[in-house]
Amino acid sequence: MLDVKDLSVARGGVPVLEGLSFSVPAGQALILRGPNGSGKTTLLRTIAGLQPALSGQVEAEADSIAYAAHSDGVKGNLTVTENLRFWADVFGTKGIEHALQQFDLESLFDRPAHALSAGQKRRLGLARLVVTGRKNWILDEPTVSLDTASVQMFADTVRGHLAEGGSAVIATHIDLGLDGTNFDVTPYKATQKKLVGFDEGFL
Repeated sequence: MLDVKDLSVARGGVPVLEGLSFSVPAGQALILRGPNGSGKTTLLRTIAGLQPALSGQVEAEADSIAYAAHSDGVKGNLTVTENLRFWADVFGTKGIEHALQQFDLESLFDRPAHALSAGQKRRLGLARLVVTGRKNWILDEPTVSLDTASVQMFADTVRGHLAEGGSAVIATHIDLGLDGTNFDVTPYKATQKKLVGFDEGFL
């Protein structure tokens, strides 16, 4: 279970969203909607613990959140296999075979990440989610650079994650065909003015 209670967030010292509340039970997804610049990324970064909230709370089991942002988060000088093993070691999990299979990376297992296409790098970045062992996936535009087949691959992976009792919060402009609740952030646009002395950045 992931609970967001009366949350307000800021970007660059300017409040962007306020008064958000929602719950994402195990086995369910919440799809964030809203135009570019509406605050979806700021909200996701706050939920993931990468920056502090202005007010409100994010409640989740300790060490249960995995975050995937616009960056693929791969090391170019490492192979596909080495990248996944690195993240498996970081999160203390075992085995990367399922991640390789899930994102059709088996034939690329020994290729350096810098030699991958944009779509292949994206698949590798998303494959990291599978090896984290985390229950709550926080995903910011995860299908960028993916072709139609890869989008379906990703959607199938999320379905499998939900079927195993995980949850997901996904900001996306496309229809992934997932059973989930749509949550439009537009009505929560902040009315406050620029803050003085608020340090939003953790990472």
